[in-house]
Amino acid sequence: MRISVVTLTIGLVLSASISAVAETYPSKTIRLIVPTSAGGTTDLLARIFAKHIEAKIGAQVVVENRPGADGNIGMEVVAKAPPDGYTLAFANTGHIVINPFIFKSMPYDPLKDLAMVGPIGEAPQLLVVNSKLPVKTLADFIALAKANPGKLNYASAGPGSTPQLAADQFARISGVSLVHVPYRGTTPGITDLLGGTVQMISISLGPVKGYVESGMLRVLVVAAKKRLALLPDVPTAAEAGVAGYDMATWFGLFAPSGTPKEIVDQLNGWIADMLANAETQKRLFANSVEPLSMNSDDFTRFIAAEAVKWERAVRESGVPMQ
Repeated sequence: MRISVVTLTIGLVLSASISAVAETYPSKTIRLIVPTSAGGTTDLLARIFAKHIEAKIGAQVVVENRPGADGNIGMEVVAKAPPDGYTLAFANTGHIVINPFIFKSMPYDPLKDLAMVGPIGEAPQLLVVNSKLPVKTLADFIALAKANPGKLNYASAGPGSTPQLAADQFARISGVSLVHVPYRGTTPGITDLLGGTVQMISISLGPVKGYVESGMLRVLVVAAKKRLALLPDVPTAAEAGVAGYDMATWFGLFAPSGTPKEIVDQLNGWIADMLANAETQKRLFANSVEPLSMNSDDFTRFIAAEAVKWERAVRESGVPMQ
């Protein structure tokens, strides 16, 4: 009985302590770690979030770029930081549900060492071809590929990248044989797509938006459950006859595991407030990112499902572990 009373007392003290921390949070500068170099979409969205928080509550948020090892260096900093809400990560699909299946040795376990705060947005993969290729629809492309097995090439940012895994999954689901041509980044791949050296690329809208608008490139399908607001005439994979092809780069906020639920929910509320802002929505759409909102519990379940999906994509692609 005495043990139960002591245990109960300790529990009440800890609960009161956590509530007090949540009530005063934030009382000092928040570090927002971005595991990529400055200038990319992940970095841009992180800075939009940081500025929103500063304007909303007056707290200082310092964005710190920590690239390296495909994001593992920066994410390790957050995973091993005190779970007090003052060291956060702004990461994307690759950092959370692809890297664990690419690297033999990970310095942290994303699914165990991180608290999933909430998503900000997503950029679904698109299948894009040169407009000179004699295809108008995804069905046309599949027919052309089946008539020429192993003769059509697709570009990617390298083995194990989101675009490469997405293109490989498309080929597998649709039953076509395509040749992978890896590049150091997306820009040279786009250049060769424009020049006709490769016939297709799986990519988000941002890097090819101008070429699509000019008519030089054609988007055949959106690998998502719904059409993009910026491409209302382009069908989803299911609409185009390739059910189950749902591949996107999403972006979200993460904290060290063990961060008090009250703080996680507070951060999630700030995200929801930001996404409800018309100016923020405009900025996301301008950067070809679709707003994506869910509470932390739903985001945790979403991440778990994404881990299963991307692990299968990595295994089936045959990408060697590093």
